[in-house]
Amino acid sequence: MDQSIIERVFATVFPLVAIATIGYGYGRWRKPDLKLINQINMDVFVPLLVFVVLADQSVPISHLGPMAVGAIIVVLGSGLLLWPVIALSPWSAKTFIPPMMFNNVGNMGIPLILLAFGEEFLAIAVVCFIVEMTLHFSLGIFMINPKMRLLSLLNQPVMLATIAGFLVALSGFQLPNSVQLPIDMLGQICIPLMLFTLGIRLTDIEFDDWKVGLVGAILCPVSGILMAIMAQFFLNLPIEQFAVLVVFGALPPAVLNYMVAEQYQQDPKRVASIVLIGNLMALVSIPITLSFVL
Repeated sequence: MDQSIIERVFATVFPLVAIATIGYGYGRWRKPDLKLINQINMDVFVPLLVFVVLADQSVPISHLGPMAVGAIIVVLGSGLLLWPVIALSPWSAKTFIPPMMFNNVGNMGIPLILLAFGEEFLAIAVVCFIVEMTLHFSLGIFMINPKMRLLSLLNQPVMLATIAGFLVALSGFQLPNSVQLPIDMLGQICIPLMLFTLGIRLTDIEFDDWKVGLVGAILCPVSGILMAIMAQFFLNLPIEQFAVLVVFGALPPAVLNYMVAEQYQQDPKRVASIVLIGNLMALVSIPITLSFVL
């Protein structure tokens, strides 16, 4: 492998590992309550980042549509691809399939894409995040709890920020710099904070059911990458966007899967093992993926 590629992969992955490791160490030391931190992040910092990126006139909204479709294909296709496989296993599809579909684009994906591809790809990373979050808070919860009302999705600040950002972009209105700068500064807080809290969150997860966790750690990136390649046949994305879509598909299960499983009592310990082992295995799978797409 070319030395410059190795250096670029290391420069991309090391900051993510370093921040998450610091978070893990702090979590072991102080054992902080993440409920308030996560609530502020999801209610304030993440919505502001989504809004300011979508409202930025330098990124034409029309260019983001195919990438959004690609992200949808990766998320939904991963579930459809693995559903018959899990049907033959002793594990419940409600437990196993959501972590395979909904990956760690928030905590890991956005920082990873920024470091690997540059600031100009922030909008594309946010589009992947919006797709994943929208599907997770609608279809994902519906898969576990069919009685969920889809209208409750509109109560999420991220969804409101998405709608507001699209409206501003479509209107052609340019935010004054004095308004955009503080919004952008607050939004940027969420990126390292997601990684830091990911490290803290991993202190609460145990290695129970390591077999299902290991299977999930393998199938999650494999199914995501396969669906990204399949999506490219239909969408013919520019090579840089296709590379981002492959990285998106290779991401491990989101920590949010554990939180949702715990909320609805859908085998949370087994989901926790899938999430933990999947994120640890990403230390191997992500560098390998980056070495190819870069």
